[in-house]
Amino acid sequence: MPEGDTIHSAARRVGAALVGREIESIEAPQPRHRLDRWPQRLAGRRVRSVDARGKHLLLRFEGDLTVHSHLRMGGSWRVYRRGERWRRSPRRAWLVLRTPEHEVVQFDGPVLELMTDGRARSDARLAALGPDILAEDFDEVAYLRRLRDDDPTRGIGDALLDQRNVAGIGNIWKSEGCHLAAIDPWRRLAELSDAEALAIVRAVRPLMRQSVERGGRVETYRPEGDRRAARGDGRTWAHGRGGLPCRTCRTPLRARGQGDDNRTTFWCPRCQR
Repeated sequence: MPEGDTIHSAARRVGAALVGREIESIEAPQPRHRLDRWPQRLAGRRVRSVDARGKHLLLRFEGDLTVHSHLRMGGSWRVYRRGERWRRSPRRAWLVLRTPEHEVVQFDGPVLELMTDGRARSDARLAALGPDILAEDFDEVAYLRRLRDDDPTRGIGDALLDQRNVAGIGNIWKSEGCHLAAIDPWRRLAELSDAEALAIVRAVRPLMRQSVERGGRVETYRPEGDRRAARGDGRTWAHGRGGLPCRTCRTPLRARGQGDDNRTTFWCPRCQR
């Protein structure tokens, strides 16, 4: 599932292509939107801004209309130059916006809806979000308060994925943050100090911001020498490295499903306590 850094990066690209530009045409080819008349409702309106909140992307049009997107597991936003070949089948396009220079395409949904600005402000899914890990003014106090209001028997790795606690962290950054802060992701919230909870978000926040600058490409581990990770070893400290040696102590990393959604958590049983 695309995480907050991927969505913030997409918002930058989409915004650069659309904000203040003349939109020549809008298509909503997905069958479920066939009767919604999006091209007619958005005709002649310019995009005022493109914002990211956690894993949600919002295209705000003139006239108080907003397109809300959540990509779930397989969706994506792509920006192409006019005439450039798309890298996915046109049959998978849900929304296409064309300017004289670009084609902005949202592929594979699955959450794509047009709403008024008022509804976007009051939408329960958006209103319930915790502080955005990538916000300029990330609210550490609100983050701690939401953790303390959560189930105290819940593991911190699972709690970090709950967007009501902190918005934007997904499975990659959960494992990386716990590893970098040397925190066992299975530790219960009741056993975790405020300083430890803050250490996790403080470890990943600058790395996620770097990822945004790189276009959403995750790179938390930088090996010495030629600065290239071993083939198949990725560029992470923990995520995706189950069974491989810990980069710090050489103990084999473990991997196991965690939480109601059984999302795989990667951790070092020696370094992380």
